[in-house]
Formats: sequence, structure tokens, C-alpha cells
Amino acid sequence: MKINSINFNGKKALVRVDFNVPLDDNYNVTDDNRIKAAVPTIEHILNNGGAAILVSHLGRPEKKLLPDGSMNKERFTLEHVVDTLRQNLPGRVVKFINAITGPAVQDAANKLQPGEVLLLENTRFDKGEKKGDETFAQALAALADVYINDAFGSAHREHASTATVTKFFTPENRAFGFLMENEIINATKALNSDTRPITAITGGAKVSDKLLLLENLLNRVDNLIIGGGMSYTFSKAQGGKIGNSICEDDKMELALDLLKKAAAKGVNVILPLDTKIADGFSNDANTKFVEAGQIPDNWEGLDIGPKTIDLFGKVLLESKTILWNGPVGVFEFENFAAGTRAIAEYVAKATELGAFSLIGGGDSVAAVKQMGLLDKVSFASTGGGAMLEFLEGKELPGIKAMEA
Repeated sequence: MKINSINFNGKKALVRVDFNVPLDDNYNVTDDNRIKAAVPTIEHILNNGGAAILVSHLGRPEKKLLPDGSMNKERFTLEHVVDTLRQNLPGRVVKFINAITGPAVQDAANKLQPGEVLLLENTRFDKGEKKGDETFAQALAALADVYINDAFGSAHREHASTATVTKFFTPENRAFGFLMENEIINATKALNSDTRPITAITGGAKVSDKLLLLENLLNRVDNLIIGGGMSYTFSKAQGGKIGNSICEDDKMELALDLLKKAAAKGVNVILPLDTKIADGFSNDANTKFVEAGQIPDNWEGLDIGPKTIDLFGKVLLESKTILWNGPVGVFEFENFAAGTRAIAEYVAKATELGAFSLIGGGDSVAAVKQMGLLDKVSFASTGGGAMLEFLEGKELPGIKAMEA
């Protein structure tokens, strides 16, 4: 069922959103991108005579317990996002209740009027959430007439509010929100594109984190650009010297095997030609450029070099479909952000020339946003782990449950 096909008039919609946003030490929201992304779906419900009951998680309270073993509700309460939510829904009544289920929540839901919003407390304060507990899911479902899943960032979790809850709504009373629809459409478009050449840029620290992604991409792309920390495992596997650079020695055989598979499939794997190295993991460390595979002892690679930027850029400008997952350097340090910045600029330029570009993964999107290029790419995903698993070819529980 499409969200546009649902009649929301006089109905209450349980909307699973992804408000897992970063907070500073004073619990202020530092990046409201995920909240903004949910606004079109919320406004659609309200504009069509419905009321929205929002559910989300925030952080991992179950992993960071207080000394007495209880959850740190002060740190992880969704009350921290209420002001930001109101700013993004100007003129709307936005209520918050510091509970998830129970008589008080049911009463608040019953009193909710068309055009109003009710935000419930962090779903992970209830242990039934991560267990996919049916009793918890049924209590959530009892609050509303319709279920809308707009939380792509949580679609890879088989939790009560993302998957189990769908059992308590008939197919005609559940649908994806606009954000979720767009994520699925654009990720599918990038993966199944026939508009070639198709180029994937993979970065990040470890080969092990991206192994399934790399394997899946070999069946789909023409060019596979490998940068970031993971490139040093490939370099060492090929006999290069990498100094103190990050490396997974136990994955070197897999790296070589991947190169063989790529060659057999006719996929052009592009590794760095040169590297910006440092004598310590610090923005203020001494730096110099060296050829790839020639990093001296006690130095480590933290960014790609100018020859690599030119090589990667040439490939990107000739591409018609681009998929980017993972930065190519430690872009959080200004002195090692040049490579990732250049990649972002090349992707934006290629998009301007007519390529379809998808930025998937939290760090890649953060880099593009930091560089002011978010509106210069075709689509930037809000889902980190979820997008990675989708691109790996996995079936996501949050999507599967809605289609059952």
C-alpha cells in the first residue's frame, strides 16, 4: 500500500521515524537532518485530517547503563528532540509523553486531535523493543488505526516497532512513508542501473566492514574505487610497505581474492597511486606525500594524494551512475580532508553533467553535508547501517515485514 492511497481523515497514524540524532554535552540536537527528512510524511498525515503518533529510538541506552544497572533516561530521553521537532513543524501542536505504553499513553493517544503530533519516549527504554516482543508491539499498535514506517535508518533491525508491529495492521492500513519510499527507490535504482559506466567508491577503515558490499558490487559495477583505511590492506597484500597504517592482516588473502574476481568479471579496480602520510594520528602531525606502498616505518596514511585525486576524478567524470559509501581519508581532521572533499566535488560535478549519484552511509553523507554539496548529488541516504546492508544485497526486516 502506498501512503498516498491511505485515507487519514479522522485517523491516528503510528509513525516509526528515525530520530536517532546526535546531541552535544548539553543535549542539544547538533544535526537535525533525520528530523527534517521525516517532515513530509508527518505533514502529509496532518494535512489529510490525521494525527501522528511518533515512535523512535535514540542511541543505545541498553549498552550504557548507570552504575545501578538502570538505563540512563536523562541522557537518552527523546524529550531532547522536542524543541527541534517543533521548529521543523511550525504552527503544529507537538506533544511529548515520557512513556511508551500504558494507560497514560493510551489516554494521550485517545485525546490527540486531527492535525496534532504526539512523540512517545525512546522505544529502547522497553526491553521488548530489541527482542521484537509481540506484547510490546501490540501495545504500540493499539494506539493507532494506521502504521507508517518512515525509518529507513532502522530498517535493518528486526525490532518490535520496525517489524513485529506490522502483524497488527492489515496490509491496507500500513505503508512506507515518503522517506522510506525514496530510500528504497533510489538505492534500487543505483544497484540495478543500466546507465553505464557504473562506478562505486568504497572507503572507510576496514575491509571486513565492507566485504559483502565489495562482493555484491563486483556483479554490478564497471569501476570499483577503493580508498580510505581499507586500501592499506590491499596495498600490503600486494607487497607494499604501509608503515603504521591501519591494516587487517587476516583479510589480505581476501583482498587478493577480490582483485582476482574483479579481473575475471572485467571490473576495473582502482586503488590509490599516492598517499598523504603523517607521523602520528593527529591533525597537527608532520605530513608528506609518498607513492602508494612506500610508506616508511612509524608513518601512517591518512588521506589520498594529488595523483590519486586526479585518477579518481577522471573516472568519476566519465561515469553515468555513481554509488559512494565511505570517506577516502580521515576527513574529520582538516589536514586530511582534501581527498574526501575532492571526491565530493567530483561526484557533484559528474551529477551536474547528468550522472545519477547516490551517497550511502553516515560518514559519506556527513562529509558531503560538511562540504555544502548535499543538494548537488542525486540522493543522500539517511540510513547508515541500513543502506550498507541494502547495498550488500541483504533483505531488511523492516522492509520485508511491510511487504508480507
